[in-house]
Amino acid sequence: MAYTTNTQPALRSLVHELPAYAAGRRATDATIAALASNESHYDPLPSVLDVVDTAARRMNRYPDSAALALRTGIAAALGVVPEEVVVGPGSLGVLQQIIAAVCDPGDEIVFAWRSFEAYPVLASLAAARSVMVPLAADESHDLEAMAAAVTERTKVILVCTPNNPTGATVKHGRMSEFLDSVPAHVLVVIDEAYVEFVAEKEALDALALFRAHPNVCVLRTFSKAHGLAGLRVGFAVAHTELADGLRRVGLPFAVTALAQEAALASLQATRELHERVALVVAERDRVADALRRAGWAVIAGQANFVWLRADDTLRELIVDHLERNDILVRGYRGDGVRISLADGPTNDHVIAALGDRSSFEAAR
Repeated sequence: MAYTTNTQPALRSLVHELPAYAAGRRATDATIAALASNESHYDPLPSVLDVVDTAARRMNRYPDSAALALRTGIAAALGVVPEEVVVGPGSLGVLQQIIAAVCDPGDEIVFAWRSFEAYPVLASLAAARSVMVPLAADESHDLEAMAAAVTERTKVILVCTPNNPTGATVKHGRMSEFLDSVPAHVLVVIDEAYVEFVAEKEALDALALFRAHPNVCVLRTFSKAHGLAGLRVGFAVAHTELADGLRRVGLPFAVTALAQEAALASLQATRELHERVALVVAERDRVADALRRAGWAVIAGQANFVWLRADDTLRELIVDHLERNDILVRGYRGDGVRISLADGPTNDHVIAALGDRSSFEAAR
């Protein structure tokens, strides 16, 4: 038998080619505004904290691998059945299950770009090919171009709405027309990590599209509006055959008992959640208006952040200037800067630090 000449275990060749997921920088002390990672800047909901405190006393026990109580709660809240709900370690974990269940090596995954940075990472990990379709000039998904990008190898289309990092949304009518043009065998995943923050007319009703189309799957998370980013719990609503397949490829016990109970409690804390979301939406609109008055081009984004389109020179100026003012934000090479929203005083600090756009143009 011939053996390799390697002197140590070797990684798969594709691992060396994986694009690294760049998480937002963390603050090293409490005086720094950490707005690079897209997370809630408010304390967890009080009623959820009470449940977590009690659940923590049972952390010596394994969680329910089927997450039946949480799936039942999600199903009741959304008007589906538990068999159509798949729970995983964040919506990103569930998306990895989707790609693992659907894609073979060499298959294609179509998505807008720029969009969620983890999409090409997950595609590469599955040895699938990323088909990145540039955003339209108004930062929205170019759905016509995405439909045209579909080939016989396309297995999945990812539609992130509101889009991360731009905040732009896909309107319901446009999405419905898009789905009519997509082959029935292609899975369309509507990634709604920020859906709770949407406050616009013609908002997308992804669940209605799910009911109308056998090839639609809806992806959501408890990390953003619910403020459970540290517990890692998300879910998909998928038709039963796909949902069963997603559960088969998921790791057993991937969602902790603490996360399951916290998510279930958060589903029941409707009033608290709506109050929290209203605060974020009000701050989003206030910050966006203030930046527009200062000369910045800010679209009417619908997530928990604002987006500044910028070339690399301007991007570096913005990121460096804000860091000198103890504000960490997320820069995207070739595209711009995402600034997550925080409390009112912190947002005021951002507005003051950015100041008038003309000063940055003069420094170029």
